[in-house]
Amino acid sequence: MSTLATSVVQSVDWAAIAPPGIVAVTAIAVLVADLFLPEGRKKPLVGIALAGLVLAGLSLLPLLDGDRTTFCLVGSPADCSYAVDRFTLVVQLLVLAGALVTALLSVHTLEELPAGEFWFLLLSSASGAALLPASRDLATLVIALEVTTLPSFALVGLRRGDRLSSEAALKFFLSSVAATAVTLLGVSFVYAATGTLHLEAMARGLQDVDPRLNTLAAAGAALTVVGFAFKLAVAPFHFWVPDTYTGAPLPVAGYLSVVGKAAGFAGLILVTVVAFRPYAHVWGPAVAVLAALTMTVGNVAALVQRPDRPRSAVRLLAWSSIGQAGYLLVPIAAAAYTDPDRQVGTTLAYALMYAAVNLGAFAVAALVGRTAPQNRLTDYRGLYGRHPLAAPAMAFFLLCLAGLPPGVIGLFAKVAVFSSAVDAGLGWLAVVMAVNVVIALVYYLRWTFLLFAKPGTEPAAAGRPAVVPRPLGAAIALTALVGVALSGAPQLVLRFASATLL
Repeated sequence: MSTLATSVVQSVDWAAIAPPGIVAVTAIAVLVADLFLPEGRKKPLVGIALAGLVLAGLSLLPLLDGDRTTFCLVGSPADCSYAVDRFTLVVQLLVLAGALVTALLSVHTLEELPAGEFWFLLLSSASGAALLPASRDLATLVIALEVTTLPSFALVGLRRGDRLSSEAALKFFLSSVAATAVTLLGVSFVYAATGTLHLEAMARGLQDVDPRLNTLAAAGAALTVVGFAFKLAVAPFHFWVPDTYTGAPLPVAGYLSVVGKAAGFAGLILVTVVAFRPYAHVWGPAVAVLAALTMTVGNVAALVQRPDRPRSAVRLLAWSSIGQAGYLLVPIAAAAYTDPDRQVGTTLAYALMYAAVNLGAFAVAALVGRTAPQNRLTDYRGLYGRHPLAAPAMAFFLLCLAGLPPGVIGLFAKVAVFSSAVDAGLGWLAVVMAVNVVIALVYYLRWTFLLFAKPGTEPAAAGRPAVVPRPLGAAIALTALVGVALSGAPQLVLRFASATLL
């Protein structure tokens, strides 16, 4: 009896699960501490949240010495539910750093939000996002994705009495529920065909499926990929993004555009490149078409935004994030045709660049929003005269997104993605990407010129500069510093494009 018990009980690698575990424990600690802190004295919650995220980031260091696995099947130790490799570490670093910057952005907005609920929801979502890249079975993967997404609904609609915020949360909720339903249906089909949920075992099972179940397995794989496309706001499943970003508090919009997107792309990579590897001839062309459609829809919609429209700056960033998602899909599509490890590295390299500069752009947008609540593009006219440090930082972020010097890291990242398409024989996709890069140049440069133009007559443009809160200033400085460092040494990021990650 004791021998049987010993064979069934699994040992847990606590160091491996520390990053998402620490964030989850911090979320609970914040929730409990909130019960004992009186109204108006919630500042200790900020310190707890920041300390937890920093500690979770430091817990990545002991994991650099080699790959680890835990929660493995007793009879099949190669099939594990949790794995830590370079892919996991890179995505977890991106998630935790993005959550930390979001926390800095959020400090100055807590006057209009319930602090305890905000920090608990943010940390809960970040714990799911940190768990997702380590998930190696579809059950854990879907649960991690939902843990990332469910708190985000509440974060979007957390501003009480704000109709726009409530509508944004409802649209986000409905689209995500539809995505989850489609994903679960696809997972159930694939499980019925292969008899396993572990990704590597599923890949082996799909190579030798009972001929009577071929259609079921193919339909399940297609539905699962479509479900992730919903979560990632890939066109034509992107309709919820602009309204959700404009209705959400700005730090939450920045969080969704970076951390939420990183988690979604990590899940899509694991599903396609690992689990559905035998069906690469099917999902490869499909993802390529989605990439072309997504980048085109996002960039064209951003190009036609009216500068004087309320919240036009945030709406443009929302459409820009859709366009950038199209670029991120290109190497994933290329992974179906050529070295998948290198293509996954290219996606992560681009995601690291995008995360730093996009969060920086949202940080400057939050600064402008303090004196111009409508956050129109016209409110950025003459920003250099009011904030002589924030305006160059914003220009740098926009040029990185556009892929122009001095945003060298943006240029190199786009070249790496372009090379992925060419190497995979997707010449038509490379042409579509080149056209979209030119389209994006127009609206990124248009916004950059506004920053240094002569101040207009708008109250926000003509007013005196407002005091920059220290956490907000730290977020802008930190993202700008990372962007400049990467532009000075782009090999720090691009080395992932030539390294084995999975």
